[in-house]
Amino acid sequence: MNIRNLEYLVALAKYRHFQRAAEACNVSQPTLSAQLRKLENELGLQLLERTTRKIRFTQTGLRLVEQTQVILREIEALKNMANSSQNSLSQTLDIGIIPTLAPYIFSHMNTLCRENFPEVEMEIHEAQTQHLLAMLESDAIECAIVMASKETSKYVELPLFEEPLVLGVSHKHPYARFDEINMDHLKNNKILMLDDGNCLHNQILRYCYQFELEPDNRFIAMHLETLRRSVAFNKGIAFFPLLSTQEETRDEVKYLRCVAPEPTRKMVLVFHRSDPMRKKYEMLRNIIAKHMEKYLQADSITA
Repeated sequence: MNIRNLEYLVALAKYRHFQRAAEACNVSQPTLSAQLRKLENELGLQLLERTTRKIRFTQTGLRLVEQTQVILREIEALKNMANSSQNSLSQTLDIGIIPTLAPYIFSHMNTLCRENFPEVEMEIHEAQTQHLLAMLESDAIECAIVMASKETSKYVELPLFEEPLVLGVSHKHPYARFDEINMDHLKNNKILMLDDGNCLHNQILRYCYQFELEPDNRFIAMHLETLRRSVAFNKGIAFFPLLSTQEETRDEVKYLRCVAPEPTRKMVLVFHRSDPMRKKYEMLRNIIAKHMEKYLQADSITA
């Protein structure tokens, strides 16, 4: 059994087409087919149900594909370990960040990376959590900054910071005369929401259940800026991550600190448990965490 044959197996599972899998592996289709038969003979297992219509993996084949993906990732990790420096990140860092954070932390990340890792070119990929985790699985990105959730628990989770959520209201809204508000006083209010594909949606929904708030399903936004516009025009009230309120547009909306308790979201840096760059990610995590702790506590960002 050789590594190349395992790569052929994973490619076939990905493309479900012999010719496309062969092209992806830079071999001919007969070569790929022959090597997979050889792999079956070596293992003494039937991995594929060969029909004229489509490729179907046996249950044993599917389990072997899953384990093979782990093995290939471990092999790649060994290669990276051999090639990586002991004192710096790789030359390019592909990092995923969720949309409710990426626009507001970009300048911080860029500055921190330039000051502490001048040799590193940071590439930010903005996408929702589910997509980022899929990219992490396919090695399209090396790590990601997301909200901690059950979906991220399979990875290493390095805590970055707790970001407060503030309540945004129109300057015409009765709550606009307050600077902070008790969560219990929001009972029965309708809350404007992001769509349910956004991780922030589920967290706000939990607060709705806890404090007897009502999600306003008449309006569902895809982006925070759409939500902000709706609040500015007094169409309702909504929760916003604190970092998103530091733009120039904050004058269009009044932001209230929420207390008893203060709602927050936990941001984490996630990556594969087998990634040999762990110590480097820990360096990056420590720098981000220290910076954001000071920034979030600064008087200049009080809502």
